[in-house]
Amino acid sequence: MSSATLFSIIESPLHPDFSEVYKRSGIQEVKLRSTRKAISELKKQTPDYVVAEFFYGYGNNYAGVNISNLDVFLYSLQRYAPQARVIV
Repeated sequence: MSSATLFSIIESPLHPDFSEVYKRSGIQEVKLRSTRKAISELKKQTPDYVVAEFFYGYGNNYAGVNISNLDVFLYSLQRYAPQARVIV
């Protein structure tokens, strides 16, 4: 039986570190420092869980309908890992 995989998207120094909790629960954590890296990794392996912070993009350079740091990642998640549980 393989362990569950969790993507931890860490874009802020204030992101809480739950690595020990994941380890005790038998969850393999993959730490990613940006949503772009998370999308790239998503194409290689599918996570069972995703933990990320939400940053609202008021007054930023997000184009079109994208209003946060997670928009494109969440769209990609629907395609590559629709069964994944997301905690934001």
